Amino acid sequence: MKNIENYINLIEKNKNYFDIYYQNLISYNEKVNLTSIIDKNEVFIKHFLDSILSVDEIQQNARLIDVGAGAGFPSLPIKIVRPDIDITMLDSLNKRITFLNYICKKLNIKSTNIHMRAEDFAKTNREKFDVGVARAVAKLNTLAEYILPLLKVGGIMIAYKGSNIDEELDLSKSALTILGGKHVKTLHFTLPNEMGERNIVIIKKVNPTPVKYPRDKNLPKLKPL
Repeated sequence: MKNIENYINLIEKNKNYFDIYYQNLISYNEKVNLTSIIDKNEVFIKHFLDSILSVDEIQQNARLIDVGAGAGFPSLPIKIVRPDIDITMLDSLNKRITFLNYICKKLNIKSTNIHMRAEDFAKTNREKFDVGVARAVAKLNTLAEYILPLLKVGGIMIAYKGSNIDEELDLSKSALTILGGKHVKTLHFTLPNEMGERNIVIIKKVNPTPVKYPRDKNLPKLKPL
């Protein structure tokens, strides 16, 4: 179980940014549903703190893609505490991309925000990124098919998961082998104020992903490897 104090200090150090993020997230959320969590303390712990728990795993000046970025978690909090990282946020819903463009402007953060499905994006962006992240998007075997084709060999996929991860890891073994990934470690955290357990799964891309992946027509979700 990793110590969470350093990450709490990072949030505190950048509190001005996170206050602006919170205020705009909540006001925007009144017209576009972005999050069901609106209490300030909960947002700071379950969204902001949670998002940055992987920062020590990310190399300096990494090129990072967030697949299914939603309201910007985890990549925007990562960018706030690690401005050296270059971020691309990808989402299939344009209303979320509109929010991401809006909040990046408010925070004066540079980000490439793209309205596209991961399967389509991969057709012209294979092996371009050092890091791929995803939070509350899909099971590991599906996530691997979305993210690993986008990563350079040697890059890492970071999947944010809840407390029960062992079964998901077991079910993903075949997919990882096919797609060129290898599970290297899982970071375990306990969030403050009894807000739950967190597992950060680190997958390294050790081999190129076969060109036929990711599959079209939502097959990564409908028929996972």
